[in-house]
Amino acid sequence: MTTTEPTAANGGTESGQATFAHISRGYYPTIVALFVATLLISNVAASKGVAFFASSDVMLGPLQILPINTDGAFFLFPLAYILGDVLSEVYGFKAARRAIYLGFGSLILTSVCFWIAIELPAASFYENQESLETVVGVVPRLVLAGLAGFAVGQLLNSYVLVKIKERTKEKHLWARLIGSTVVGEFFDTLIFCAIAAGVIGISTWTDFINYVVVGFLWKTLVEVLVLPITYRVIAYIKKREPSYQDG
Repeated sequence: MTTTEPTAANGGTESGQATFAHISRGYYPTIVALFVATLLISNVAASKGVAFFASSDVMLGPLQILPINTDGAFFLFPLAYILGDVLSEVYGFKAARRAIYLGFGSLILTSVCFWIAIELPAASFYENQESLETVVGVVPRLVLAGLAGFAVGQLLNSYVLVKIKERTKEKHLWARLIGSTVVGEFFDTLIFCAIAAGVIGISTWTDFINYVVVGFLWKTLVEVLVLPITYRVIAYIKKREPSYQDG
């Protein structure tokens, strides 16, 4: 049996030393990794229904405070849109779309792995099968909600941002960040909530409308509040990203 030494022709070097591919020096891989991680964590945490001011006797002076219905990912999910804005603003629509597709693939893989883990025969000493099924057994439906909502919302968010940038160039960053968020978050929230509401226990139209409105307003408000941070992150990456060119 003979072996072939690595050469320049087959990917090695003439000296026979091991060779490795170069890691990209740009920020794109890091942002995509955070983007996908945020998406995965959000879709698991969203399996918990959360209610603030659920007691009917919570008062703010003479006014009664209505319950606020949301899910366990409400504090994290806006970060996905902030990262999506950074990707779209710095790297363009195609690069942002690639990150979204990677997120989709990761969600599907997560769903399949959870399903396999649940279906595997439990060991006699394992006592948490029912708890496991309760927590991650609903994830496939939430993944469907996340995929549908995120596909429409993030693609619209990225598309609107890029289209506004083509008109405004490097000016009025605030307008494209807020404008794209309003469009993307509305459709994302509406689609996600329509599919996920039953999973977390929402069964009435009143609670559903509450869920949609609170989700949309919260996500949009968060992005507006962190706009100064988003500005600085985008400026930092633009300045240090070797491949970035002003339009």
